[in-house]
Amino acid sequence: MSTLTVVRKGGVPNNSVRDNGVRSRGAALGLLAWLAGIVFFLPIAWMALTSFHSEEDAATNPPSFAAALTLDGYRDFFGAGGGASPWPALINSATASVVSTLFVLLLALPAAYALSIRPVKKWTDVLFFFLSTKMLPAVAGLLPIYLFAKNTGLLDNIWLLIILYTSMNLPIAVWMMQSFLAEVPVAIIEAAQIDGARLPTVLARVVAPVAVPGIAATALICFIFSWNELLFARVLTGTVAQTAPVFLTGFITSQGLFLAKVCAASLVISLPVLAAGFAAQDKLVQGLSLGAVK
Repeated sequence: MSTLTVVRKGGVPNNSVRDNGVRSRGAALGLLAWLAGIVFFLPIAWMALTSFHSEEDAATNPPSFAAALTLDGYRDFFGAGGGASPWPALINSATASVVSTLFVLLLALPAAYALSIRPVKKWTDVLFFFLSTKMLPAVAGLLPIYLFAKNTGLLDNIWLLIILYTSMNLPIAVWMMQSFLAEVPVAIIEAAQIDGARLPTVLARVVAPVAVPGIAATALICFIFSWNELLFARVLTGTVAQTAPVFLTGFITSQGLFLAKVCAASLVISLPVLAAGFAAQDKLVQGLSLGAVK
């Protein structure tokens, strides 16, 4: 049996026209993606370049891209000019972010298991309840939390931030991991249970290894949210539990020039988040696309 090829006027097959259209759309989407990436990258590049300028050159309008480069902004940030050292604030941010992320994962994994693999009654209502807790503006709960911390002696305490960050990120983590764990084959869980594995063993040795990309994506997002949080850290901490974003705001003053120092501090404080994202980028992509297609 011969295959007939339908030909348009001019002798061009329909398949060729379709392939050319697909390639054109792909090229247009690729170009659009590159443009979007450049638009998002330009502020970061501008911040990095400004951090290597002197305060006088950084304050010029329009900015002088050919100005002499200097490390004065980084020296001021690290306390070489007599200022406060950033290391306690960086350590506090790392402690609050890492510990709260671990707590979130420990709590979100069994909750997501109950809502996906072993769903409870009205599990969609439970998910909506988790998400509805994020609809309250953070500033609305700031005064009660401040009064509670003051009366219990938890002001300027890093453990208060850990508890707050855990409670703030837990709804998002449960919502994300529910869709990730829904992709775990039930057969391997039932096989483990037949072999006598209890729930903690099933979660640790069966579910968690299969859902590693989703867990990594959830952990990275919770870490970023905790590291970047400013409102509660600004109000509830002082000098002992001060975090990196709060330390950054100390460079903004009403007197003198501070743009180069702020850019240098912002770049240094952003490095842990950028490094974590770069290290987990493959797991992040796998995790975010794990529950996308049913």
